[in-house]
Amino acid sequence: MSRAIRRAVAFIESSFAQPVSLATLAATAGLSVSRFATLFRKEVGISPHRYVCLVRIQHAKRLLRDGVPPCEVAAEVGFFDQSHLGRHFRRAVGVTPGHFVASPEARLS
Repeated sequence: MSRAIRRAVAFIESSFAQPVSLATLAATAGLSVSRFATLFRKEVGISPHRYVCLVRIQHAKRLLRDGVPPCEVAAEVGFFDQSHLGRHFRRAVGVTPGHFVASPEARLS
């Protein structure tokens, strides 16, 4: 992975709970927006937006396992509200946050 993309990934992982724009990520990487988006997708395999969502989902899973209510999880990991979290969570994990917490697999994943 190139140094520019590593910088952007580190930025995402340290500030995922804040709004993260493509322009900000590109500036962090020292690239134009179009070059950054192309290079990120080539090196990481998904779009920057999708990567941000997946990082947020990973943190949401941890908080849900710890017993934090979904409405609080949504705010903590950078989603607008519980509905926004639910849509992205279901798309990434295959179940709603509530079903995730109720499932035995929640403790394993």
